[in-house]
Amino acid sequence: MSSEIKVPTLPESIADALIVTWHKAEGDAVKRDEVLVDIETDKVVLEVPAAEDGVLGPIIEGEGETVTAHQVIGSIEAGSGASPAPVASAAASESASESASAAIAGSGSGEAGQTSPAVRKLLSEHGLSADQIKGTGDKGRISKEDVEAHLAAGGGSGASKSSTAAAGASAPVSMMAGERTEKRVPMSRLRSRIAERLLDATQTTAMLTTFNEVNMQAFIDMRKQYKDQFEKSHGIKLGFMSIFLKAATEALKRYPDVNASIDGDDIVYHGYCDIGVAVSSERGLVVPVVRNTEYMSLADMEKSIGSYAEKARDGKLSIDDMTGGTFTVSNGGVFGSLLSTPILNPPQSAILGMHATQERPVAENGQVVIRPMMYVALSYDHRIVDGKGAVGFLKTIKELVEDPQRLVLDL
Repeated sequence: MSSEIKVPTLPESIADALIVTWHKAEGDAVKRDEVLVDIETDKVVLEVPAAEDGVLGPIIEGEGETVTAHQVIGSIEAGSGASPAPVASAAASESASESASAAIAGSGSGEAGQTSPAVRKLLSEHGLSADQIKGTGDKGRISKEDVEAHLAAGGGSGASKSSTAAAGASAPVSMMAGERTEKRVPMSRLRSRIAERLLDATQTTAMLTTFNEVNMQAFIDMRKQYKDQFEKSHGIKLGFMSIFLKAATEALKRYPDVNASIDGDDIVYHGYCDIGVAVSSERGLVVPVVRNTEYMSLADMEKSIGSYAEKARDGKLSIDDMTGGTFTVSNGGVFGSLLSTPILNPPQSAILGMHATQERPVAENGQVVIRPMMYVALSYDHRIVDGKGAVGFLKTIKELVEDPQRLVLDL
Protein backbone atom coordinates (compact mmCIF):
# COMPACT_ATOMS: atom_id res chain seq x y z
CA MET A 1 0.00 0.00 0.00
CA SER A 2 1.34 3.42 -0.91
CA SER A 3 0.36 7.09 -0.69
CA GLU A 4 1.10 9.74 -3.30
CA ILE A 5 3.38 12.73 -2.71
CA LYS A 6 1.79 15.73 -4.40
CA VAL A 7 2.76 19.32 -5.05
CA PRO A 8 0.81 21.51 -2.59
CA THR A 9 -1.73 24.11 -3.68
CA LEU A 10 0.01 27.08 -5.28
CA PRO A 11 -1.14 30.69 -4.89
CA GLU A 12 -3.58 31.92 -7.54
CA SER A 13 -0.97 34.05 -9.30
CA ILE A 14 1.59 31.22 -9.58
CA ALA A 15 1.15 28.68 -12.37
CA ASP A 16 4.02 26.29 -11.69
CA ALA A 17 7.01 25.62 -9.46
CA LEU A 18 10.46 24.04 -9.53
CA ILE A 19 11.69 21.02 -7.55
CA VAL A 20 14.84 22.21 -5.81
CA THR A 21 15.93 19.44 -3.43
CA TRP A 22 14.87 15.94 -2.49
CA HIS A 23 15.97 15.40 1.11
CA LYS A 24 15.47 11.64 0.90
CA ALA A 25 16.56 9.02 -1.60
CA GLU A 26 14.42 6.18 -2.92
CA GLY A 27 14.27 3.45 -0.29
CA ASP A 28 14.96 5.75 2.67
CA ALA A 29 12.76 5.47 5.74
CA VAL A 30 10.59 8.52 6.33
CA LYS A 31 8.54 9.66 9.28
CA ARG A 32 5.27 11.54 9.34
CA ASP A 33 5.75 15.35 8.97
CA GLU A 34 9.43 14.92 7.98
CA VAL A 35 10.32 17.28 5.10
CA LEU A 36 10.80 15.26 1.91
CA VAL A 37 11.27 17.85 -0.83
CA ASP A 38 11.70 21.61 -1.31
CA ILE A 39 9.70 23.22 -4.12
CA GLU A 40 10.56 26.76 -5.25
CA THR A 41 7.86 29.15 -6.48
CA ASP A 42 8.22 32.70 -7.76
CA LYS A 43 8.12 33.97 -4.17
CA VAL A 44 9.05 31.33 -1.61
CA VAL A 45 10.33 27.80 -1.17
CA LEU A 46 7.60 25.38 -0.07
CA GLU A 47 8.44 22.35 2.07
CA VAL A 48 6.49 19.18 1.36
CA PRO A 49 6.28 16.90 4.45
CA ALA A 50 5.56 13.19 4.61
CA ALA A 51 1.90 12.40 5.24
CA GLU A 52 2.73 9.13 7.02
CA ASP A 53 5.53 6.83 8.14
CA GLY A 54 7.01 4.51 5.55
CA VAL A 55 9.63 4.23 2.83
CA LEU A 56 10.21 6.68 -0.01
CA GLY A 57 9.13 4.98 -3.20
CA PRO A 58 9.99 5.88 -6.80
CA ILE A 59 10.70 9.59 -7.38
CA ILE A 60 8.64 10.58 -10.41
CA GLU A 61 9.90 14.17 -10.77
CA GLY A 62 13.55 14.79 -9.92
CA GLU A 63 15.42 17.93 -8.96
CA GLY A 64 15.24 20.67 -11.57
CA GLU A 65 11.86 19.56 -12.93
CA THR A 66 8.97 22.02 -13.35
CA VAL A 67 5.72 20.90 -11.71
CA THR A 68 2.18 22.20 -11.20
CA ALA A 69 -0.22 22.23 -8.26
CA HIS A 70 -1.36 18.79 -7.05
CA GLN A 71 0.95 16.97 -9.48
CA VAL A 72 2.18 13.59 -8.21
CA ILE A 73 5.97 13.67 -7.80
CA GLY A 74 6.60 10.52 -5.79
CA SER A 75 5.12 8.07 -3.32
CA ILE A 76 5.52 6.64 0.17
CA GLU A 77 5.41 2.86 0.47
CA ALA A 78 4.40 1.01 3.58
CA GLY A 79 7.34 -0.43 5.50
CA SER A 80 10.16 0.38 7.86
CA GLY A 81 12.80 1.26 5.24
CA ALA A 82 16.23 1.56 6.72
CA SER A 83 15.27 -0.23 9.96
CA PRO A 84 17.07 -3.62 9.81
CA ALA A 85 15.16 -6.85 10.17
CA PRO A 86 16.10 -9.24 13.04
CA VAL A 87 18.94 -11.58 12.12
CA ALA A 88 19.78 -15.06 13.32
CA SER A 89 23.28 -14.42 14.54
CA ALA A 90 25.89 -11.77 15.23
CA ALA A 91 27.81 -12.89 12.15
CA ALA A 92 24.76 -12.36 9.96
CA SER A 93 24.25 -8.94 11.52
CA GLU A 94 27.87 -7.98 10.84
CA SER A 95 27.56 -9.18 7.25
CA ALA A 96 24.41 -7.14 6.72
CA SER A 97 26.12 -4.07 8.15
CA GLU A 98 29.10 -4.49 5.83
CA SER A 99 26.78 -4.87 2.85
CA ALA A 100 24.93 -1.71 3.76
CA SER A 101 28.20 0.20 4.12
CA ALA A 102 29.37 -1.03 0.74
CA ALA A 103 26.10 0.06 -0.85
CA ILE A 104 26.55 3.57 0.53
CA ALA A 105 30.18 3.95 -0.47
CA GLY A 106 30.19 1.96 -3.71
CA SER A 107 28.90 2.52 -7.20
CA GLY A 108 26.12 0.85 -9.16
CA SER A 109 22.78 0.26 -7.46
CA GLY A 110 24.07 1.51 -4.07
CA GLU A 111 25.13 4.82 -5.64
CA ALA A 112 21.73 5.27 -7.27
CA GLY A 113 19.98 4.60 -3.98
CA GLN A 114 21.96 7.17 -2.02
CA THR A 115 22.10 10.05 -4.50
CA SER A 116 19.49 12.23 -6.14
CA PRO A 117 19.05 12.38 -9.93
CA ALA A 118 20.78 15.77 -10.00
CA VAL A 119 23.80 14.38 -8.10
CA ARG A 120 24.05 11.35 -10.39
CA LYS A 121 23.97 13.67 -13.40
CA LEU A 122 26.73 15.83 -11.93
CA LEU A 123 28.85 12.77 -11.16
CA SER A 124 28.37 11.50 -14.71
CA GLU A 125 29.29 14.87 -16.26
CA HIS A 126 32.66 14.83 -14.48
CA GLY A 127 33.39 11.12 -14.79
CA LEU A 128 33.17 10.56 -11.04
CA SER A 129 31.78 7.69 -8.98
CA ALA A 130 30.19 7.86 -5.57
CA ASP A 131 33.11 6.14 -3.83
CA GLN A 132 35.30 9.16 -4.68
CA ILE A 133 33.05 11.56 -2.76
CA LYS A 134 32.66 11.84 1.00
CA GLY A 135 28.96 12.31 1.70
CA THR A 136 27.94 14.65 4.51
CA GLY A 137 24.21 13.94 4.41
CA ASP A 138 22.06 11.56 6.40
CA LYS A 139 23.58 8.04 6.39
CA GLY A 140 26.45 9.27 4.23
CA ARG A 141 24.21 10.51 1.44
CA ILE A 142 26.05 12.55 -1.18
CA SER A 143 24.67 16.01 -2.00
CA LYS A 144 25.41 18.38 -4.89
CA GLU A 145 27.40 20.50 -2.44
CA ASP A 146 29.62 17.50 -1.63
CA VAL A 147 30.38 16.98 -5.34
CA GLU A 148 30.99 20.71 -5.87
CA ALA A 149 33.35 20.80 -2.88
CA HIS A 150 35.25 17.81 -4.28
CA LEU A 151 35.58 19.53 -7.67
CA ALA A 152 36.59 22.85 -6.11
CA ALA A 153 39.34 21.05 -4.20
CA GLY A 154 40.82 19.83 -7.47
CA GLY A 155 39.07 16.47 -7.67
CA GLY A 156 37.68 14.97 -10.84
CA SER A 157 38.86 12.80 -13.72
CA GLY A 158 41.02 15.10 -15.80
CA ALA A 159 38.51 17.93 -16.00
CA SER A 160 40.04 21.35 -16.58
CA LYS A 161 40.00 24.05 -13.94
CA SER A 162 37.69 26.04 -16.18
CA SER A 163 35.20 23.16 -16.28
CA THR A 164 35.48 22.72 -12.52
CA ALA A 165 34.65 26.37 -11.89
CA ALA A 166 31.66 26.16 -14.22
CA ALA A 167 30.29 23.04 -12.54
CA GLY A 168 29.21 24.39 -9.17
CA ALA A 169 26.65 27.16 -8.76
CA SER A 170 28.09 27.99 -5.35
CA ALA A 171 31.77 27.65 -6.31
CA PRO A 172 33.53 31.01 -6.82
CA VAL A 173 34.87 31.86 -10.25
CA SER A 174 38.66 31.45 -10.29
CA MET A 175 40.58 34.71 -10.67
CA MET A 176 44.06 33.18 -10.99
CA ALA A 177 46.53 35.12 -13.10
CA GLY A 178 46.30 34.23 -16.78
CA GLU A 179 42.94 32.45 -16.45
CA ARG A 180 39.72 33.66 -18.10
CA THR A 181 37.16 31.42 -16.46
CA GLU A 182 33.39 31.74 -16.56
CA LYS A 183 30.50 29.94 -14.97
CA ARG A 184 26.90 29.76 -16.10
CA VAL A 185 24.11 29.02 -13.62
CA PRO A 186 20.35 29.09 -14.21
CA MET A 187 18.49 32.07 -12.74
CA SER A 188 16.32 31.01 -9.83
CA ARG A 189 12.57 31.45 -10.13
CA LEU A 190 12.64 33.98 -7.30
CA ARG A 191 15.38 36.04 -8.96
CA SER A 192 13.57 35.82 -12.30
CA ARG A 193 10.35 37.03 -10.70
CA ILE A 194 12.14 39.91 -8.97
CA ALA A 195 13.63 41.01 -12.29
CA GLU A 196 10.25 40.79 -13.98
CA ARG A 197 8.49 42.87 -11.33
CA LEU A 198 11.18 45.55 -11.20
CA LEU A 199 11.20 45.91 -14.97
CA ASP A 200 7.41 46.06 -15.00
CA ALA A 201 7.46 48.81 -12.35
CA THR A 202 9.78 51.00 -14.41
CA GLN A 203 7.69 50.52 -17.57
CA THR A 204 4.13 50.82 -16.26
CA THR A 205 4.34 53.57 -13.62
CA ALA A 206 5.13 57.28 -13.76
CA MET A 207 7.90 56.90 -11.19
CA LEU A 208 9.62 59.94 -9.74
CA THR A 209 11.96 60.29 -6.73
CA THR A 210 12.34 63.11 -4.23
CA PHE A 211 15.12 63.39 -1.64
CA ASN A 212 15.78 64.86 1.78
CA GLU A 213 18.24 64.35 4.64
CA VAL A 214 17.63 63.54 8.27
CA ASN A 215 19.71 64.61 11.27
CA MET A 216 19.84 61.40 13.33
CA GLN A 217 21.43 63.00 16.42
CA ALA A 218 18.26 63.24 18.54
CA PHE A 219 17.25 59.63 17.92
CA ILE A 220 20.79 58.35 18.44
CA ASP A 221 20.96 60.20 21.78
CA MET A 222 17.56 58.81 22.83
CA ARG A 223 18.57 55.32 21.75
CA LYS A 224 21.85 55.53 23.66
CA GLN A 225 20.04 56.70 26.80
CA TYR A 226 17.33 54.03 26.80
CA LYS A 227 18.73 51.11 24.77
CA ASP A 228 19.60 48.94 27.79
CA GLN A 229 16.29 49.58 29.49
CA PHE A 230 14.43 49.02 26.19
CA GLU A 231 16.15 45.67 25.62
CA LYS A 232 15.58 44.59 29.22
CA SER A 233 11.87 45.48 29.08
CA HIS A 234 11.07 44.13 25.61
CA GLY A 235 13.73 41.50 24.97
CA ILE A 236 14.90 43.09 21.72
CA LYS A 237 17.26 45.86 20.66
CA LEU A 238 16.06 49.24 19.44
CA GLY A 239 17.17 49.83 15.84
CA PHE A 240 16.73 52.51 13.20
CA MET A 241 14.09 50.67 11.16
CA SER A 242 11.33 50.86 13.78
CA ILE A 243 11.52 54.65 14.18
CA PHE A 244 11.20 55.05 10.41
CA LEU A 245 8.26 52.64 10.30
CA LYS A 246 6.62 54.62 13.09
CA ALA A 247 7.25 57.92 11.31
CA ALA A 248 6.08 56.49 7.97
CA THR A 249 2.87 55.24 9.59
CA GLU A 250 2.09 58.73 10.90
CA ALA A 251 2.94 60.27 7.53
CA LEU A 252 0.66 57.77 5.73
CA LYS A 253 -2.24 58.93 7.91
CA ARG A 254 -1.60 62.54 6.88
CA TYR A 255 -1.06 61.77 3.18
CA PRO A 256 -3.57 59.05 2.18
CA ASP A 257 -2.58 59.26 -1.51
CA VAL A 258 0.79 57.72 -0.62
CA ASN A 259 -1.06 54.83 1.03
CA ALA A 260 -3.26 54.23 -2.03
CA SER A 261 -2.96 52.00 -5.09
CA ILE A 262 -4.37 51.87 -8.62
CA ASP A 263 -6.76 49.06 -9.55
CA GLY A 264 -7.80 49.41 -13.18
CA ASP A 265 -9.49 52.81 -13.48
CA ASP A 266 -9.99 53.14 -9.73
CA ILE A 267 -7.81 54.45 -6.92
CA VAL A 268 -8.06 52.32 -3.78
CA TYR A 269 -7.47 54.19 -0.50
CA HIS A 270 -6.43 51.86 2.30
CA GLY A 271 -7.71 52.59 5.80
CA TYR A 272 -4.83 50.67 7.39
CA CYS A 273 -1.04 50.67 7.21
CA ASP A 274 0.59 47.43 6.10
CA ILE A 275 4.25 48.27 5.53
CA GLY A 276 6.56 45.95 3.62
CA VAL A 277 10.16 45.79 4.81
CA ALA A 278 12.64 44.86 2.10
CA VAL A 279 14.94 42.10 3.41
CA SER A 280 17.95 40.65 1.62
CA SER A 281 18.22 36.87 1.72
CA GLU A 282 20.46 34.29 0.07
CA ARG A 283 17.72 33.65 -2.48
CA GLY A 284 17.21 37.33 -3.32
CA LEU A 285 15.20 40.33 -2.17
CA VAL A 286 12.00 39.53 -0.29
CA VAL A 287 9.46 41.94 1.18
CA PRO A 288 7.56 40.60 4.22
CA VAL A 289 4.73 42.81 5.44
CA VAL A 290 4.39 44.27 8.93
CA ARG A 291 0.62 44.60 9.27
CA ASN A 292 -1.48 47.22 11.06
CA THR A 293 1.50 49.33 12.07
CA GLU A 294 -0.91 52.07 13.18
CA TYR A 295 -1.55 49.98 16.31
CA MET A 296 2.05 48.95 16.97
CA SER A 297 4.67 50.30 19.35
CA LEU A 298 8.36 50.55 18.52
CA ALA A 299 8.93 47.29 20.42
CA ASP A 300 6.17 45.53 18.46
CA MET A 301 7.74 46.67 15.21
CA GLU A 302 11.23 45.57 16.21
CA LYS A 303 9.95 42.11 17.18
CA SER A 304 8.06 41.73 13.91
CA ILE A 305 11.04 42.87 11.82
CA GLY A 306 13.39 40.58 13.75
CA SER A 307 11.09 37.60 13.26
CA TYR A 308 10.84 38.19 9.52
CA ALA A 309 14.61 38.64 9.19
CA GLU A 310 15.17 35.28 10.91
CA LYS A 311 12.59 33.55 8.71
CA ALA A 312 14.17 35.08 5.60
CA ARG A 313 17.61 33.76 6.58
CA ASP A 314 16.16 30.29 7.17
CA GLY A 315 14.05 30.36 4.00
CA LYS A 316 10.86 30.01 6.06
CA LEU A 317 8.87 33.00 4.77
CA SER A 318 5.41 32.02 3.58
CA ILE A 319 3.29 33.43 0.79
CA ASP A 320 1.02 35.07 3.40
CA ASP A 321 4.03 36.81 4.96
CA MET A 322 4.70 38.64 1.70
CA THR A 323 1.18 39.16 0.37
CA GLY A 324 -0.34 42.63 0.34
CA GLY A 325 1.29 45.74 1.71
CA THR A 326 0.30 49.37 1.16
CA PHE A 327 3.78 50.93 1.42
CA THR A 328 7.40 49.70 1.51
CA VAL A 329 10.57 50.72 3.36
CA SER A 330 13.98 49.66 2.02
CA ASN A 331 17.23 50.16 3.92
CA GLY A 332 20.23 50.10 1.59
CA GLY A 333 22.23 51.76 4.36
CA VAL A 334 22.94 48.41 6.00
CA PHE A 335 25.15 47.64 2.98
CA GLY A 336 26.77 51.09 2.98
CA SER A 337 24.63 52.79 0.33
CA LEU A 338 24.81 56.58 0.68
CA LEU A 339 22.10 57.46 -1.85
CA SER A 340 19.81 55.55 -4.21
CA THR A 341 16.48 55.72 -6.02
CA PRO A 342 14.35 52.76 -4.82
CA ILE A 343 12.02 51.12 -7.34
CA LEU A 344 8.29 50.89 -6.64
CA ASN A 345 6.70 47.66 -5.48
CA PRO A 346 3.45 47.62 -7.55
CA PRO A 347 0.59 48.13 -6.99
CA GLN A 348 1.86 50.36 -4.16
CA SER A 349 2.22 54.04 -4.98
CA ALA A 350 5.42 54.79 -3.04
CA ILE A 351 8.55 53.36 -1.38
CA LEU A 352 10.88 54.94 1.18
CA GLY A 353 14.62 54.40 0.85
CA MET A 354 16.85 54.68 3.92
CA HIS A 355 20.61 55.00 3.59
CA ALA A 356 23.83 54.94 5.59
CA THR A 357 24.23 57.39 8.47
CA GLN A 358 27.38 59.42 7.94
CA GLU A 359 28.88 62.30 9.90
CA ARG A 360 28.80 65.47 7.79
CA PRO A 361 29.20 69.21 8.43
CA VAL A 362 25.85 71.02 8.68
CA ALA A 363 24.81 74.55 9.64
CA GLU A 364 22.98 75.01 12.97
CA ASN A 365 22.20 78.47 14.35
CA GLY A 366 24.82 80.06 12.13
CA GLN A 367 27.51 77.56 13.17
CA VAL A 368 29.04 74.66 11.25
CA VAL A 369 28.77 71.47 13.30
CA ILE A 370 29.29 67.76 12.64
CA ARG A 371 26.11 65.68 12.78
CA PRO A 372 25.16 62.06 11.87
CA MET A 373 23.14 62.59 8.70
CA MET A 374 21.09 60.18 6.59
CA TYR A 375 19.83 60.77 3.07
CA VAL A 376 16.29 59.52 2.52
CA ALA A 377 14.50 59.03 -0.79
CA LEU A 378 10.84 58.63 -1.68
CA SER A 379 10.02 57.10 -5.06
CA TYR A 380 6.37 57.55 -5.94
CA ASP A 381 3.87 56.99 -8.74
CA HIS A 382 3.06 60.41 -10.13
CA ARG A 383 -0.26 59.08 -11.45
CA ILE A 384 -1.54 59.03 -7.88
CA VAL A 385 0.79 61.18 -5.81
CA ASP A 386 1.46 64.82 -6.67
CA GLY A 387 4.88 66.33 -6.10
CA LYS A 388 3.57 68.52 -3.30
CA GLY A 389 2.22 65.51 -1.42
CA ALA A 390 5.40 63.49 -1.93
CA VAL A 391 7.62 66.31 -0.65
CA GLY A 392 5.29 66.90 2.30
CA PHE A 393 5.26 63.19 3.14
CA LEU A 394 9.06 62.95 3.16
CA LYS A 395 9.38 66.18 5.13
CA THR A 396 7.00 64.78 7.76
CA ILE A 397 9.20 61.70 8.18
CA LYS A 398 12.25 63.94 8.51
CA GLU A 399 10.61 66.10 11.20
CA LEU A 400 9.34 63.14 13.22
CA VAL A 401 12.65 61.26 13.21
CA GLU A 402 14.61 64.42 14.05
CA ASP A 403 12.27 65.07 17.00
CA PRO A 404 11.16 61.57 18.12
CA GLN A 405 9.26 62.95 21.15
CA ARG A 406 6.64 64.18 18.68
CA LEU A 407 5.80 60.57 17.88
CA VAL A 408 5.26 59.83 21.57
CA LEU A 409 3.15 62.96 22.02
CA ASP A 410 1.26 62.42 18.73
CA LEU A 411 2.18 65.88 17.44
